[in-house]
Parts: sequence; structure tokens; C-alpha cells
Amino acid sequence: MRILGIDPGYGITGFALLEAQRGGCQLLHCGAITTPPGADFSARLEIIYEDMRQLLTVAKPQVVAMEELFFGQNVTTGIGVAQSRGVILLAVRQAGLQIYSYKPAQVKQAVVGYGNATKHQVQDMTRRILRLEKLPKPDDAADAIAIALCHARSSTSLLARAQES
Repeated sequence: MRILGIDPGYGITGFALLEAQRGGCQLLHCGAITTPPGADFSARLEIIYEDMRQLLTVAKPQVVAMEELFFGQNVTTGIGVAQSRGVILLAVRQAGLQIYSYKPAQVKQAVVGYGNATKHQVQDMTRRILRLEKLPKPDDAADAIAIALCHARSSTSLLARAQES
């Protein structure tokens, strides 16, 4: 299964393309969609939307996994990320792909085995699982890898297979 993991943002949106099979996962490509900080916000959303459409066309994923929003202290930033997530959801739906959303704790649980793991623990375990010499940069791309891994592990679990039957 070809999984596109997405870590949404309006300054940087991380993405990672994984090939997942029961025997393991292989990272095919990862990177980030970036927008200029000084640009009008609607222009930034347009860049994210257009780049996401192009990425979906080139990468040809079978499914998309994206992190759900977590509103911490900064609600204003959360609203901007929510808008970015909206244009990404639109691009994915227009491409006819199934999208799965995961809470940050679900990603941590799937990758590390502990829902309150630190960012460093998630990144280190991601590197180990995929047998990478070093974790890709920026951090948003590394986060997208963890999200794709979360879906790979969730979709191949016994419970997921039982629910499909």
C-alpha cells in the first residue's frame, strides 16, 4: 500500500510517501510544501492547495493519512493550520482518495508504543523502524513519516482487518 502522510501547516506542510507491506515499510520520498511568510494568507492557502494537487498526481498514493489538529496555547495558529488542513482535504477528495486522520497521541502510540512520547522519541523510533541513517529534515517531513507509519501499522493490524471483513 502506498501511503502519503501529511503534517499540515500553513508555513510548512510536511509530507512523506511510504510503501507499506505486512513485512515492513520503505520510505520512498519526503519533503515539505512551504509558503512565503510575508504573503497574503489566502495566497499561502492557494500555494498549499496547488502543490498538494501536484504532489498527489506525481506520488500516486493509494491512501492519505493526516494528523488531526491539536489546539494548544496558540488558538490563532491553530485556526490557520485548520484552514490549511481544509484545502489539503479538498485536494485529497478531488483526487478521489480515502483520507484517514490520527490524533497526535495515536501517532505516538503507533510509532513508539507510548501515547505521551516526546517528539525526539518519535523521531528516533521512526528512524529505527525505517533503518535510516539520519532523520530527514525539516521536522515537518519527519512528522509526516511518523503519521504515514501510524496508518501503515493501524491498517495492517488484526482489528483493522477484522473490521474490513
